[in-house]
Amino acid sequence: MAGHVAPALRALLANLIDYAGMFPPTSLAREAAVANYGRYRSAEHAWILGRFVIPAAQVMQMAPLDWPLAVLSDTDDPRAAAIESKNIISTSKPTYCEVVLDQLDEVKKAGSFAKIRTGGIILDAIPSIEDVSSYIIACADRKLSFKATAGLHHPIRSIHALTYELGAPSAMMHGFINVFLAAAFAWRGERDLDPILAETDPLAFRFDDSAHWRDRSLPAANIAQARESFAHSFGSCSFEEPVEDLNALGFL
Repeated sequence: MAGHVAPALRALLANLIDYAGMFPPTSLAREAAVANYGRYRSAEHAWILGRFVIPAAQVMQMAPLDWPLAVLSDTDDPRAAAIESKNIISTSKPTYCEVVLDQLDEVKKAGSFAKIRTGGIILDAIPSIEDVSSYIIACADRKLSFKATAGLHHPIRSIHALTYELGAPSAMMHGFINVFLAAAFAWRGERDLDPILAETDPLAFRFDDSAHWRDRSLPAANIAQARESFAHSFGSCSFEEPVEDLNALGFL
């Protein structure tokens, strides 16, 4: 249960991780990913779990389950709780459009949400701190909700292997606590996000009834509002790795 978790951290992490086990670098078969998600839903940290991410072509092959599905599609899907697309589309569901910065106005006009790619399996797929900061600020300025995807397996910005293969190259990866706490500050009106995104010291972050990064603080209620109205979630091919890291750092 999450009873021992600091209120501000619980607000930051609640339903944060959309499980995308079928996607790189894990690339599990659908059956394995489904089995994992079912197990996570009944595990201790189920409160951190969000939607199950699945390509549209595989949705009909799943047995009917009362699960929140994030379906990768360019059209609406009757079983979807949310739609994700690399094009600017509009559906009856929450729809996340993976676009570049100068397309955000079109996404807003479509009544959809934005999606930022925060990493990948090659070094060039990792955006700079400045690019992530600019994207979050641009979304905040437009009151445009967003989600993130890829590269956020670890809570705090740090160096890790880009894939699970033996001898895989390593790189500095964005941390999901960095990104989503920065977004919560942006939602409150702050625009100096680069130092938060760049932080590599876990001890610089503290959580009680507020979240603290060095000398900046944000009450749990503000974080909860930012999560509900602005910074929704991130997709990750691993749920266990982020949770294990949170435990190792003493956050959970």
